[in-house]
Amino acid sequence: EQNRNSLMFQFSRMTDTLWHALWIRGAGGWSPMVTDQEPWLQVDLREQMEVTAVATQGRYDSWDWVSSYLLLYSDTGRAWKQYRHEDGVGRFVGNVNSEAVVQNKLSHPVRTRFLRFVPRDWNPSGWMGLRVEVYGCSYKSYMADFDGRSSLLYRFNQKSMSTVKDVISLRFRSHQAEGVLLHGEGQRGDYITLELHQGRLDLYLNLDDSRLRFSSGRVAVSVGSLLDDQHWHSVHIERFNKQVNLTVDSHTQHFQTKGEGHSLEVDYELSFGGIPLPGKPGTFLRKNFHGCMENLYYNGINIIDLAKRRKPQIHSGNVTFSCSQPQLVACTFLSSSSSFLSLPSAASATGGFSVRFQFRTWNPDGLLLFVQLSPEPQRLVLQISNSRLYLTLHSSGRQKSEVSAGHRVNNGLWHSVSLDTKNLQITLTVDGEPSSAIELWEQLESRGNFYFGGCPTTDCQHLTPAFQGCMRLIFINRQPKDLNQAQQGLLGNYNELQFDTCNIRDRCLPNLCEHGGRCSQTWSSFSCDCSGTGYSGATCHNSIYESSCEAYKLIGSSSGFYSIDPDGSGPLGPTQVYCNMTEEKVWTVLAHNSTAPVTVQGSSLLKPHIMKFNYSASAEELQAIVSGSEQCQQEVVYDCKRSRLFNTKDGSPLSWWLDREGERRSYWGGFLPGVQQCSCSLEENCMDMNYFCNCDADTDTWANDTGVLSYKDHLPVSQIVIGDTNRTGSQAVYHIGPLRCYGDKSIWNAASFYQESSYLYFPTLQAELASDISFYFKTSAPSGVFLENLGLKDFIRVELSSPSAVTFSFDVGNGPVVLSMKSHLPLNDRQWHYVRAERNVKEASLQVDQLPLRFLEAPADGHPRLRLSSQLFVGGTASQQRGFLGCIRTLTVNGVSFDLEERAKMTPGVSSGCPGYCSGSSSLCHNRGRCIEKSNGYVCDCSQSAYGGTTCDQEVSVSFDMESSVTYTFQEPFSVMQNRSSQASSVSTESSSRAREDVAFSFVTSQKPAMLLTVSTFNQQYIAVILAKNGSLQIWYHLQTDRSPDVFSPALNNLADGRLHRIRIHRVGKNLYVQVSSTLSFAFPLIHNSNLENFNEKVMEAASKGFSGCLSSVQFNHVAPLKAALTNRGSSLVTIRGPLVQSNCGALAESTSHTLQGKTFTHSPHGNGTQKDLAVIAGVVTAVVFIAVCALAVISRLLYQQRRAQRSSSIKEETRHSVYTDYRTELHLHNSVRDNMKEYYI
Repeated sequence: EQNRNSLMFQFSRMTDTLWHALWIRGAGGWSPMVTDQEPWLQVDLREQMEVTAVATQGRYDSWDWVSSYLLLYSDTGRAWKQYRHEDGVGRFVGNVNSEAVVQNKLSHPVRTRFLRFVPRDWNPSGWMGLRVEVYGCSYKSYMADFDGRSSLLYRFNQKSMSTVKDVISLRFRSHQAEGVLLHGEGQRGDYITLELHQGRLDLYLNLDDSRLRFSSGRVAVSVGSLLDDQHWHSVHIERFNKQVNLTVDSHTQHFQTKGEGHSLEVDYELSFGGIPLPGKPGTFLRKNFHGCMENLYYNGINIIDLAKRRKPQIHSGNVTFSCSQPQLVACTFLSSSSSFLSLPSAASATGGFSVRFQFRTWNPDGLLLFVQLSPEPQRLVLQISNSRLYLTLHSSGRQKSEVSAGHRVNNGLWHSVSLDTKNLQITLTVDGEPSSAIELWEQLESRGNFYFGGCPTTDCQHLTPAFQGCMRLIFINRQPKDLNQAQQGLLGNYNELQFDTCNIRDRCLPNLCEHGGRCSQTWSSFSCDCSGTGYSGATCHNSIYESSCEAYKLIGSSSGFYSIDPDGSGPLGPTQVYCNMTEEKVWTVLAHNSTAPVTVQGSSLLKPHIMKFNYSASAEELQAIVSGSEQCQQEVVYDCKRSRLFNTKDGSPLSWWLDREGERRSYWGGFLPGVQQCSCSLEENCMDMNYFCNCDADTDTWANDTGVLSYKDHLPVSQIVIGDTNRTGSQAVYHIGPLRCYGDKSIWNAASFYQESSYLYFPTLQAELASDISFYFKTSAPSGVFLENLGLKDFIRVELSSPSAVTFSFDVGNGPVVLSMKSHLPLNDRQWHYVRAERNVKEASLQVDQLPLRFLEAPADGHPRLRLSSQLFVGGTASQQRGFLGCIRTLTVNGVSFDLEERAKMTPGVSSGCPGYCSGSSSLCHNRGRCIEKSNGYVCDCSQSAYGGTTCDQEVSVSFDMESSVTYTFQEPFSVMQNRSSQASSVSTESSSRAREDVAFSFVTSQKPAMLLTVSTFNQQYIAVILAKNGSLQIWYHLQTDRSPDVFSPALNNLADGRLHRIRIHRVGKNLYVQVSSTLSFAFPLIHNSNLENFNEKVMEAASKGFSGCLSSVQFNHVAPLKAALTNRGSSLVTIRGPLVQSNCGALAESTSHTLQGKTFTHSPHGNGTQKDLAVIAGVVTAVVFIAVCALAVISRLLYQQRRAQRSSSIKEETRHSVYTDYRTELHLHNSVRDNMKEYYI
C-alpha cells in the first residue's frame, strides 16, 4: 500500500502568479512493487485547486517509465472520476524514456484536491516509473449544502423583477438523480425552473405564453447525462430576450423561448434547492435538491455569500456552508466475460439470507448475482435479460421457478435491488416497487460465497454475459461490505474490477448519429437507428436516394416521382420531385402550391395582388437542385385585358415577381436579367412594336405575354405581385409553371492528369467525425495517389497502390489504418472504375466497382476526430511524388461535388475533361450498362444490366404460362468470403445497417393469386413478392425462421389488370422502400399476428398457382437473373421448366407511361432482434452477385406444379425435397458454403 498511494510531495506557491506546481525532482521517483495489483500514484494537493495541466517523467536514471496512463480526480479521495478529453478519450500519452518531460494540457480544467495517476502501458524492457508535475491555480469557493429539505430564498427589493437579460451560473454535485436547483414564477404566467431529472438537467422557461402556464404544456430543454455521479458539474445559463444558451459542463443547447414576451417577470423571490409552497414553511411542491452547490451567481449577485453573511434579502432554511455530503463508493465491472466480485456471507440471526445493492448499466443483459443454496443442488440466479430483472431458482434436474421485475433497468440510472428469503418465500424488490416472490417448500440457506457481476466457477460459467456496469452499497444479511477491503485483498476475491469509481460513460452524448438518427448504447459501444430518416450506415451518414433524376436514369429507372438528395450525405434532406425521362434530356420537375391559372381584378400598386409560391422543398434544397443542374427554366403565362406590366409613361413596373432570394425582378422571359421586357420583345414579334410587352398596348381585347425564365441564379419564382387591374374592364389571368431543370453538372465533371508532379488543390476537408469520398477513375498507370489531405499527425489518403488494388488509409490518432481492396481484374485497363471510401467514428469502408464492401471497425475508445490542416490534394500529393496519371470524374466528398474542370483550367499538367467516347454526358449506355472504350469507338457491357441490345436499352421480357418456371442459384466462393479484414468479419455480421437488397422488375398479368419472384436460402429464409387473391401486391420478409414474417402491402388495389406495372424494392438495414409505378392509394399494414403456417399457406398458394403473364427487366442487386437464364440455358446450373417465350411486354411501358406515376414510401420491418441474421443474409447476397469467377449457378422460380393448394406441411416437404434433389450435384462440390447459397425464383 505504501508503494501505491502514500508518497509525499513538495508543494510550492508563487503568490505573484497564483501558479502552483507539484513535483518530484532530481534522483528517484515512484515505482510500485512488482507484486502490486493495478498500482497507482495518488497526489494530495491539500486543498481544492483548479488543475490545468500535468507532466510526467520516468524514474531517474533507469529503464522505468510509463508510456500511457489514466488520470482520475476526487474531492475526498474516496469516490473518483476518470478525466476524459473533449473527444472522449481517457488515455494520456506518457514517456518514451526516463528523462524527457511530457506535458499534457487539460482541454477543460478540473477543480479537485486529489489526483490519481493509473499506469496503463510502460517500458516493456523495464518497469513502471513516474515523476509527476501538476499545474494549476487556486480559486475562491462559496459552498452550500442542501439536505433535501432545505432551500435558499432570494427576495427582490420590489414586488416583481422583470429582466430582458439573465446570467445564472453555479456548480453542483449530487448522488441523486432528481431535485430542483432553481425556481421562480410570476403572476403573468412567466416561470423559470432548473431541475435534475433522471440524471439530466432540465430547464423550463416561459415568457408570457399562456399555453405553457400549466404543467401539462411545459416542455423542457435537456442537457447533460449521468449528473448524479457525486462529482462537480458546472451550469451556465445566458438569456437575452428570447435567445437562450444552456451549458452543462462542455455541452451547450441553443434555443428560443416560446411566447410573445421578451422579458422574464418573476414575483417576490427566486428559490434555490427547492420550490417552497407559499404559506407553508418546509413544504415543497417538487423533490428538493440533495447535494452541494458552489459559486451560485444570479445576474452577478453571489447568492451563497449573501446567505453566509445573513443579509436580509436571503432566507436560508437548513442550509449549511460546507460540503459534508458522504460520498458513496462504487466499483466498476469492466469485462462482459470475466468480471466478478466474490464476497463471503455473514451469519444471519433469523435464518435464510438477504442481499441489497445498487447498480447502473447500459447493457440489456448481464449476470448480477449467483449464490449456491442449501440443501443442494439448488442455486439462485439474478440477471438482467431484455432490460428486465429475472430471479430464477434452479432446483434439482431442470426444474426452476422464475419471477421478473423492473422495466428498462439498463437506462444508465442507479437502481436498487433487494433480495430476501423469509416465510418460505424469496422476494425480489426493485426501486421500491411492489415485490415479486418465489414460493418455497422449505427454508433455504446460502452456501459458499456470493458472486456479483459474474462467476468463475463451473456451476455458473454458462451464465453469460457477465455484468458490465457499476455497483455500490452492497449489503449481505444486512451487513455492509467494505469494497476497500476487497480491493486490498482482505475480503473475498475479484477479477477485472475498477474500485473507487463508477466509470460509466454516456456514448450518446453528444449524439454522433447523423440526420436525426436515434442513438442507443451498451457499455462499450453505441448504435444508430436510421429508420425513417432516409439515410443508412453505422452513423446514418449515407443517403439512400440518388442525387438527381439523371442518376436515377443511369440505373435504369423510368419516369415517376422520386426522392432525390442533391447533397448526398450533407445536411440537406431528401426532396420529392417528378423525373420526366420520356425525352432525350432528363427533366427534374418541382411543383408549387398554385398549379391552376389565377384571375386577378381590382389590384393596384397601393393594394396589389400578391401570391406566394411554396415548393415541395426548402429554399436550401431548391438552391442545391438548381445549382447542381446544367439548366433550369420556369414558364410564366400572363393573359391581360387592360392590364399593363410596365407604366407606359416612365417605364416603371406595375407588376413584378420575386426570385428565390426575395429580390424584385421585372423581366418576363429569357435569361437576360435586368432587361425590363417580355419575350415578344426579345423575339421581335410584339403586337405593337412601340411597346416591349403585348400587355403594355393596353387594349380592350385579351393579349398574352408568355415567357420562359431561364436565368438559374434567380429561379425559382417565389412570389408574384400584380398591380394594374383596378381600372374599368381591367383583368389579368396568370399561371406560373413548375420549376424544371435538366442535367447533373457533377456526373461528368472530369479532369485529366498527365504529369506525375501535377495536382489540383482544394480547401481542407471538413471531415472530423465522418467523411465519404467517391469518384470514378480510368488510367493505364500501375499506381498513383487519387487524393490526400494531411494534418499535424492525422491524414487521409486514397490511392491506386497496384494495378489491381485500391488502398484507403488514414490516421485519426490511433495509429495508421489501411483498408485495401484487390480486384481479380486489372484496374489500369483504361476503363472507368468506381471508388467509394468512408470513415466515421464507428467504422471505415471501401468499395471498388461492384466488389463486396470491405469494413474495418474503429476502436471503441479511440480518438474519433480526424484533424486536418493542409490543403486537399487531388491527383497528387504535397511532396509531388506518386502522382496519379489518368482521369478522375464525379469527385464528391460529404455530398459536396468538386468542380475539377474549373480548377484544371488554371493548373499546369492538368486539363479539363477527359478524352474518350465514354467521358461525356450523352449516356451512350443505358440501364446500368457500362461503357467500354475501344481504339476506334466504344461498346456497351450489359452484363450487369437487366436490359440487352447494343446500348442496353432493349428490355429482356419473357412470357410464362402456368407450367413455366426458371430457377437461378448463386453462391459466394470461398475466396470472396476471405476478401475482407479479420476485424471486419465480425462487424459485418453485427451491423444491420449493411444489409440491403435492390430488386426491380416489370410484369403484366391477369392472374391472381400469382407468384412473381422469391429469394430463398437453403435454411428456409425467404423474400417473396406475390399478388394476393384480390390482386394486391404483397412483399413477405421471412429472415428469421423462429419468428413471424413481416408482410407489407404497398399496393392495395388490383395489379392483375393486364397492364404493365413496374416494381422497385429497396431495403437498407431496417428500412424498406417500395416504389410502384401506378397511381395508387398506398398503405403498409404489418401483420403482427401472422404465424409461420399462415405465411407458408399464402406464399405456397401463390406458388402453386404459378404465374401466367409477362415478366421483364428483372434486376436483383447487380444481377439480371431472367436475362442470365435465357443466355445460359445450356448450363447444368440452370433449370427451366415448361415453355418460355421471349416477349415484348416491356414495350407496353411506352404506351402506358403517361398514366404511370410512382411514389416512394418507407417502413421499418425489422426489430433489433433480427439484425444479426439480416446482416449475414444481405451480406451474402450482395457479395455473391458481383463475382464473375464464382460458379454462378442458376436460375428459377419456386418449383410448384400443383394446381390446387394443399396443406402447408406437405408443400413444405415437397419444396425441401425438390430443392435438394435438383441441386445435389452442385452441393457436394460446395458443402463448406451450403448455408451461404441462395436461390432466385422467377
